[in-house]
Amino acid sequence: MALEYPEDLKYLDSHEYARLDGEIATIGITAFAVDQLGDIVFLELPDIGDAVEKGEKFGTIESVKAVEDLNAPITGTVVEVNAPLIDAPEQIGDDPYGEGWLLKVRVDDPGELDDALSASEYREQVEGE
Repeated sequence: MALEYPEDLKYLDSHEYARLDGEIATIGITAFAVDQLGDIVFLELPDIGDAVEKGEKFGTIESVKAVEDLNAPITGTVVEVNAPLIDAPEQIGDDPYGEGWLLKVRVDDPGELDDALSASEYREQVEGE
């Protein structure tokens, strides 16, 4: 099955994505990351009001295979956390771009996403085409 990478998202080479809607960015991990991780068993996320900084760790995700840092694609303040995922992190894999989002951040500078990867650039990187 081919993995999907929606065109309206910006991607990091560390497999996080951001969907910018005005001054709010929804942040999650890509289908590729979910596929590589396998069964996700634990998720650690920041609290509402916490600051995240582009390129810096904001949490961790753990699967039966590995523990990985989650890196912020943009700088801002956490305004919402997908709390149900803390108790049921396996649901990230069901819909990583929809119900499986991790954070919503009020962004300081939307221009920070200008150097993020497009869907086609990210696809080329992970599929090696």
